[in-house]
Amino acid sequence: MKKSLLALISMIFFQHSFSQTTPRSFIKDSLDEYITAAMKDWQIPGVAVCIIKNGKVEIMKGYGVKEMGTTDSVDVNTLFMIGSNTKAFTGTALAMLDADKKLSLDDKVQKWLPDFKLYDPWVAKEANIRDLLCHRLGFETFQGDFMYFDSDLSAAEVRKKMGKLKPMYSFRSKWGYTNSAFLTAGEIIPKATGKTWAQFITDSILKPLGMNNSLALSKDINTAPNKSAAHTVVLGELKKIPYGNIDNLAPAGSMSSSVNDMSKWVMMQLDNGMLEGKRIIPVEAINQTRLPHSIMGNGGHLFNKAHFALYGLGWMLQEYAGRKIVSHTGGVNGFVTSVCLIPEEKTGIIVLTNTDANGLYEALRNEIEDAYLGLPFRNYNKVFLDYQKTTEAADEKEYKSSRDSIALKLPTALPIAAYTGKYVHHIYGKMNIKNENGNLIMRFEHHHGRYATLEPLGGNRFYCTYNDPLYGRQKLQFTVKGNKVKALTVTVSDFVEFTPYEFIKIK
Repeated sequence: MKKSLLALISMIFFQHSFSQTTPRSFIKDSLDEYITAAMKDWQIPGVAVCIIKNGKVEIMKGYGVKEMGTTDSVDVNTLFMIGSNTKAFTGTALAMLDADKKLSLDDKVQKWLPDFKLYDPWVAKEANIRDLLCHRLGFETFQGDFMYFDSDLSAAEVRKKMGKLKPMYSFRSKWGYTNSAFLTAGEIIPKATGKTWAQFITDSILKPLGMNNSLALSKDINTAPNKSAAHTVVLGELKKIPYGNIDNLAPAGSMSSSVNDMSKWVMMQLDNGMLEGKRIIPVEAINQTRLPHSIMGNGGHLFNKAHFALYGLGWMLQEYAGRKIVSHTGGVNGFVTSVCLIPEEKTGIIVLTNTDANGLYEALRNEIEDAYLGLPFRNYNKVFLDYQKTTEAADEKEYKSSRDSIALKLPTALPIAAYTGKYVHHIYGKMNIKNENGNLIMRFEHHHGRYATLEPLGGNRFYCTYNDPLYGRQKLQFTVKGNKVKALTVTVSDFVEFTPYEFIKIK
């Protein structure tokens, strides 16, 4: 569901030396060594990889273990949560219904969901299904996700809160990654078919493809027999974390799958909707999902210039080395994944990993991509790792500086009791701050079990440490007027959301 490391660093063009190896020799001679070394570099317990060429699986393999501290090996049927790679399934499902004349992708959303609302009633009236699937409603990337992600809100409540958010941009003027829009799109499927999104995905895509181990909903991975655990890295230490509960955003990122199952999805995509001579998806639906709808940016690549980056209906579209690249990444609690299609070359790449703190999933994809396009070996992993080490060093420096400031016991502008009380955000809802055993603890209405510790940095500034590492560590500042606390502006990690939330003190 979340952003990728490459999305950040591909904005920067690196000059980096690389060995001039024979293309494809990397795959034949060095792949296992490369992956094994990179797993150590990034502290990744387990990886699964598949490469497809000309309708056949050339490589399909698991590496490492399902869970840190165990010997239970990853195999080709081990499930990983695939996050936003779910979006291509949702886009394809709606394109199938368009091809079958069950609906039109140009239908207004309110035709199917009369209760659909947005901040601007005119936009809500004019928005069509395509707008939902290509991220052009006007929202900032991830806007609202803190409210929705891993919360106790139902899908209906998510849609209601989405309707109250004020977009950052005008309608259709700018691409902004919107998970709640994909949820809304998925909610149209029951209206057109009588089946839930999960049922339709299972009956119309997963079962016909023989993706029998794949799961539509995140809740089901808990009881799956062959599954990978979720992991992250906190201050250099690998940790197991709970699975994300994101079924309230299911069409945006709730699915789990294996490289064996995903190979069937990719082979079908590369054969324009066919698998083993059988038509699974109408070719018209495949084509619809790959039509450019939104401009993401100018494009760019670490080593080869790309002239554009576009978004289809659940797929990212880019030109690279003269070929069209159809791809997506997925990031959710403890997992990051990558799926890449090079249709002109009949090549597909799948990389699944069981930690959300690595760049291998994209570095490896790029490495394989280059090998099959006849380009030299670049060692993307080293480039990504060097960038990550620089970032981590800066984070550690900032963390140490903050801990040093806390140790100084700098006085707060007001007595600690003044910061406690009840707060409210006009859309999110309630937040409470209490003094619990000498610590200021911040708890949120819709994120049960999650809390943050606030430590004084002096004045009205506090260092916020969330108990869930997904939400990160932040410096927060209270708004004070006339010696009274008026509000607290809350932020979380960029993995979740960029947009701040101002909670107003009400008691």
